Amino acid sequence: MVKVHFPEHLRRHFAIPPACHAEGRTIKQLLAQLEQGYPGLTGYLLDERGRLRKHVNIFIGNAMVRDRAGLSDPVGETQEIHILQALSGG
Repeated sequence: MVKVHFPEHLRRHFAIPPACHAEGRTIKQLLAQLEQGYPGLTGYLLDERGRLRKHVNIFIGNAMVRDRAGLSDPVGETQEIHILQALSGG
């Protein structure tokens, strides 16, 4: 299982802990499992075509997910995932 970290902003909108464990060999599979535990999460992270929204970045360890459309980046069992989003405003 991988450890997935969530920013405070997402935790305000969903009943998500700061971090949880999930399974998946790709980011797509991982997000599908997270959606089961936290309904509506993927709708916030992904657009209507299933691609990462522009304001969302996911890191596998220190590397940013490269396949923003297919979410096929592989996830190792011991890696940590960080879901981040850009915030704007003045």
